[in-house]
Amino acid sequence: MPTFAQDAFVLSSNGLSSLPDTFLLTYSALRPVKHRAPSIWNALDTDKHLALAPHKTRNPTRDMATYAPLDIPASGALPFTDYTRWRLRLSPNGDHTWHYLRTDDEVAAWPQSTYDKYWLGQDVGLPDLPPPTNALEAARNGYRFFQKLQTERGHWAGEYGGPMFLIPGLVIGSYVCGIGFKTEERLEMIRYLFNHANKDGGWGIHIEGPSTVFGTALNYCAARILGLKADHPVAVKARGCLHKLGGAVGVPSWGKFWLSILNVYDWEGNHPIPSELWLLPDWVPIHPHRWWIHTRNVYIPMGYLYGVRFKMEENDVVLSLREELYTTNYYSIDWPAQRSNVAAVDLYTPHSTVLEGLYTLLGAYESCALPPLRRAAIRRCYELVVLEDENTDCQDLGPVNKMMNQIVRVHAEGRESAAAKAHFARRHDFMWMGAEGMMMCGTNGSQLWDIAFVGQALIETGLGAEEEFRESAVKALEWLDNCQIRENPKHYHTAYRHQTKGAWPFSTKTQGYTVSDCTGEGLKAVLYLQEHVKGAPKLISERRLCDAVDVLLSLQNTEGGFASYELIRAPLWMEWLNPAEVFGNIMTEFNYPECTTSVITALAIFRKHYPHYRVADIQRTMTRAVDYLHKAQRPEGGWFGSWGICFTYATQFALESLSLVGETYETSAASRRACDFLISKQRADGGWGESYKACESIEWVEHQDTQVVQTCWATMALMYAKYPHPEPIERAVKLVMSRQRPDGSWPQEAIEGVFNKNVAISYPNFKFEFTIWMLGRAHRYLEELRTRK
Repeated sequence: MPTFAQDAFVLSSNGLSSLPDTFLLTYSALRPVKHRAPSIWNALDTDKHLALAPHKTRNPTRDMATYAPLDIPASGALPFTDYTRWRLRLSPNGDHTWHYLRTDDEVAAWPQSTYDKYWLGQDVGLPDLPPPTNALEAARNGYRFFQKLQTERGHWAGEYGGPMFLIPGLVIGSYVCGIGFKTEERLEMIRYLFNHANKDGGWGIHIEGPSTVFGTALNYCAARILGLKADHPVAVKARGCLHKLGGAVGVPSWGKFWLSILNVYDWEGNHPIPSELWLLPDWVPIHPHRWWIHTRNVYIPMGYLYGVRFKMEENDVVLSLREELYTTNYYSIDWPAQRSNVAAVDLYTPHSTVLEGLYTLLGAYESCALPPLRRAAIRRCYELVVLEDENTDCQDLGPVNKMMNQIVRVHAEGRESAAAKAHFARRHDFMWMGAEGMMMCGTNGSQLWDIAFVGQALIETGLGAEEEFRESAVKALEWLDNCQIRENPKHYHTAYRHQTKGAWPFSTKTQGYTVSDCTGEGLKAVLYLQEHVKGAPKLISERRLCDAVDVLLSLQNTEGGFASYELIRAPLWMEWLNPAEVFGNIMTEFNYPECTTSVITALAIFRKHYPHYRVADIQRTMTRAVDYLHKAQRPEGGWFGSWGICFTYATQFALESLSLVGETYETSAASRRACDFLISKQRADGGWGESYKACESIEWVEHQDTQVVQTCWATMALMYAKYPHPEPIERAVKLVMSRQRPDGSWPQEAIEGVFNKNVAISYPNFKFEFTIWMLGRAHRYLEELRTRK
C-alpha cells in the first residue's frame, strides 16, 4: 500500500458528483535522499499532505496473499491452467471478460463456445470443407469458418495485444492499490511473459521487438509481483539480460514513472511532470488539452501521482527488486543524474535541446514550487481524472491511463470507494486469454474496427447476398446499430472532448471515443448492409446516418486531412517537447492518409444514397481531402501508414478513396504511380511482405516472409485502382489460397498493426477479413478483365 501521513489539509468540494464535500489527498512520506530539493519539501513537511478524499483506514495486507510466490514450470510451452475451464463473457455493448470455472457444475452449466475454443488455441471441431476451385469458393470457405467465430451479440471478439508495456501497468497498478488477481490469471500472465521473452531472456517494447530496458525491467517486475521466484531460470536469464543492458537506471521515462510508483526507482530520477500546466489558460499553445488525446490522458494522472510522489510501501518484494534491477547498490545511485539517462537500445525519439532546456527550468521550479499552487494543480488533475472515468464508466481511453486513473482514485477516495471498485472490475475488460497465456490488450478490443471490415467484405464479395450468410450479416448490422454513439459525452467541453453524437468508436460505445476512420468505416458498413442485404432491416435511421456525416465533417483539419480522434489542436513544433523517448509523434494530432481516405470513401458512398444532405459541405470536404491525399503521396508512389504495416496498408485505403472520385490507373497519374510502386514490391511467390521496421524508418523494409494480410492489402489496392493486368492479381490469389487451411481458416502470421511509429500491435481478425474480402473481389475483378479482353 502507499504510505500515508497523519494530518491533512481540507479543501472544499469541486462540485463533481463523485466527490464528497471534504476529501483527502496525501503526500507520501519520502525516504530521505541527499539530492532532494529542500525548499518545497520543507514547506510540505509542515503541511504534510493535501486532502482530496475522506480519510479512511487503509489495510496494507489486504489481498497481498494473492501475490504469494508460485511454483512455476520451467517453460510456458504447455498451459499452466486447464483451458477447458476458460469462458468469454460478453456484455450487451460488446465488452469482453474472461472467466475461469473452478467446479465441474459450472463447466457443465456453461459449455465452451466455438469462439472460446478458437481463441484459446483449442480444436474447434469444424469439418474440412470441399477444396475450392476458384477465389470465390475460397472466400466462401473462409467465411463459413469465420462466421462460426461471430458472437451471439453479432460482433467478432479478439485480442488486441502486442505491446509489452501493458501487463506491467496492469500488475503494478493493481499491486499498489492492494487488489489482486485470481491464481489462474496470475499463472497465465506469467506464462504469457514466458512465451514472449526473447532468446536473450529480455522483453521488447512489443512482442516482435528486440529486448529493451523498458520491456525487460517492467516485465521482470510484473513477473516477480505475480509470484515468479527470483531464482527461477526465466527470472535469472531476464535479470542477466537487464544487467547487460545496464540495469534499470537507463529505463525510459514511462518506465521510470512506473518503477517510482512501485518504489523501486527514486522519484528524484524522474524529470518533473508539472501538474501546474493544467492551470494555464486554455489559449496557451502548450496547454495540455491541445496535446494528442492519448498523451494528455496519460499525463493527467501522471501529474497527480508525481505531484503527491505516490509510492508503494516497502515490503519484501520491493526491497528485493531494488537489489535485482540494478548493477550497483540502489542506495548509492545518483538519482538526479538518471533523469535523461535512457539506454541506447530504447531510444527512438531523443530529447530535443528545447526539451532539455525546459527540463532545466522545471527542475528549478520544483525546488521552489508554491504548495498552494501545487495543491490547486493536483486538484485540477484529479477533477480531470474523474471526468474521464465518468465519461467512460472507468474503462477510460486506454489501458495505460486506465490503470493510472485507478491509482489516483484509490489514493484520493480509498479502496472501498465506488470508483475504486468500478476500476477494479474494469481491469478485466483489457485482460485477454489466448493460446499463449493472458495478456493486457491495447484497448478493450477492436470490436467496431473488425465488424466494419466484415460488413464491407460481405457486400463487395457478394457473399452477403447468399442466403447462407444472411443471418450473420443481419447480426452484424444489429451490433453496428447498438454500437453507434447517440449522444455527446456526459462531460463534453469540460473534459476537452470532441463531439461523439453519431460517431462510431474503435471498440465499444462504453469506451465512447470518436475516431474518424472508425466512424467512416462504420458508416460504410451500415450503408452496405442496410442497402444490399436482402430483407435487412433499416435499423439506423437517415437522421442517425446524417449524425455520422456531421461528425466526419467536423473533423477536417485546415490542410484538408483528417487526424484520429479530434482536430489538430497544437502546432507541429510541440513534438520538440516529446518526453516519451520510445514513441514518435505523440504530442499532437497529425493528418493521416488512412483516416482521410476512410472519410472520403464514407462520404462518397453516403451521398449516393442520400444525395440531398449537406451537398456543398460534403463536396468541399472531399475536394480538400483528395488534395491533401495527393500531397501526402510519397515520391516512390505509396502512402505511409501510421496504424498498420505500412505502405501496403495505407496505399490500399488511398487507392480505394481515389477510385470513388474517379481516379484510377487509366485516369490518374497518382494511381498509376501507386500501382507501379506496389508491383515493384511483389515477390516471386506472388505475395508481399513488409516488416514493422518500415514504420520506424519511414521507408519500405522487407519482411523475411511473405505475409497473407499484406498481400491482400496490396491486391485490393490494385483492384480499386482498376489495374488492367491480371497476372499480378492472379499470382496473389494463388498465394493466399495456398495458405488456406482445409477448414477455411488461415494461420496467424506476423503482427499487422502499429502506433506511434515504434510499437507494433496485433489485429488477428485481419487474416479473415481481408483474405475473404480480397478473394471475393478478385474473382469478380478477374472475370471483368477477361470479359473486356
